[in-house]
Amino acid sequence: MKSELIVDVQPDEIAIALTEDDRLQEVSRSTREGDNFAVGNIYMGRVKKVMPPLNAVFVDVGHEKEAFLHYLDLGSEFLTLREYVTKAVSDRRKVPALKNTPRQPEVGKEGQIADILKVGDTVLVQVSKEPINTKGPRLTAEISIAGRNMVLIPFADKVMVSSKIKRESERSRLKNLIQSIKPQGFGVIVRTVAEDKRVMELDSELKVLVQRWEDAVKTLQQPVKAEKQTGGKPKDTEVRLISEELERTIGIIRDVFSPNFTTIQVNDKSTYEQVKQYVEMIAPDSAKIVKLYSGEQPIFDKFDITKQMKTGLGRTVGFKNGGYLIMERTEALFSIDVNSGSKKLFEDQEENAFHFNMLAADEIVHQLRLRDIGGIIIVDFIDMDNKSHQQQLYDHVRELMDHDRAKHNVLPLSKFGLMQITRQRVRPVVEMDVTEVCPTCGGKGKIQASILFTDSVEEDLAAHAEKGETRGKTLELHPYVYAYVCQGWLHSLKRQWQTKYGVRVRENQKLGMLEFLLK
Repeated sequence: MKSELIVDVQPDEIAIALTEDDRLQEVSRSTREGDNFAVGNIYMGRVKKVMPPLNAVFVDVGHEKEAFLHYLDLGSEFLTLREYVTKAVSDRRKVPALKNTPRQPEVGKEGQIADILKVGDTVLVQVSKEPINTKGPRLTAEISIAGRNMVLIPFADKVMVSSKIKRESERSRLKNLIQSIKPQGFGVIVRTVAEDKRVMELDSELKVLVQRWEDAVKTLQQPVKAEKQTGGKPKDTEVRLISEELERTIGIIRDVFSPNFTTIQVNDKSTYEQVKQYVEMIAPDSAKIVKLYSGEQPIFDKFDITKQMKTGLGRTVGFKNGGYLIMERTEALFSIDVNSGSKKLFEDQEENAFHFNMLAADEIVHQLRLRDIGGIIIVDFIDMDNKSHQQQLYDHVRELMDHDRAKHNVLPLSKFGLMQITRQRVRPVVEMDVTEVCPTCGGKGKIQASILFTDSVEEDLAAHAEKGETRGKTLELHPYVYAYVCQGWLHSLKRQWQTKYGVRVRENQKLGMLEFLLK
């Protein structure tokens, strides 16, 4: 299987697409401005509300919505962590060693958060789920530093090996190896990709993770100065970012990188250097697969990502033999309705339903990963009476879901033909409006004559040219319009505009038919 990672870096956001055998499998977008509140970020927060009925507190970490911290997310070593933070802040001369911090009583699973935290307390927390819809970030006080081969956990002081590593000899080797090289006071979770890795490689990564923890503590120790917000009110300077998770592109490479990767295409030189440096560190032999894309065509258009996003992220999604899915998101759950369309492949209704349900299952699992759908998913399959067919469909979905990295659970079909899937949700669902509103009429249904569109473009170019704002700029057009302005070659509008205004002209599949962009 051929895997490629396509990174589209724009001034205001970074979009990352993962393809397998040229089919889009995952897409992720992150803004480059403002607070990102990515999973893995560590903050010093302040308790704003204590909610005994929920056995939780709401914490200010700088987001517009207060973050949520449940009692069970404090972790058994919360009191020891709090003691360590107090010690680190009180003595800023050096980073205190974990092994020298007196162990406090463990926090049991049965208890009340109101007995541990009160309004106004500061608390070191980590984002476990990004803000979703109207909800703020979800937090945990069990701090961890994730690497490619392992996860470092302060105060855990034990080594755990991924259950996906089946060979008992390898599990024992990794456990003994990590136990011998890890610093006292730290725990380690060994990830599946660490299987058969050499001691030098694991030791090198462990040192990097420990350094990241120490850097976070140094940031925590830095004195804060009083600041004022708009209106003269004092700002709570204790609430701040302590450690930022790896940049989203690096984080995805860390989690999904495999020997099957053939290329990583990046259209920004700075991001390209970061990605290449990281790949050289985790897989020196694969550094050559990182490529700097410099083509005229937008990178997502070049690799067919834009088209696949528009066909695969709409409300209605087609699959083989004319079947289609209707996908709807509500506040409580995500519903998927399976339809066979007008095509009938078998005379027998039962066989027809079974065939389309099996095809639909392939697309449904693909959609869960592509959109990163989490929470409760209800799938309304076409009704089947045959118990054997129902079991085969259930087994097929479970087998397909085994390749999903997110935690999940699949339940058998109910008597109403419904299947319930739960899938871990840590980020907002990837959504994209695949419809195009006419930029000229704004959706009213009346537009100027399309034959006048190129005149409008030229008028705009002339206006910018008078201000000296066209030289070296790029004019982007819908592919159909781009094909029109290229007609005539030597006497084409494209060549005329390039000569007269000094602009580059290229197509952009994201634009509406009568829409253009000068940048």
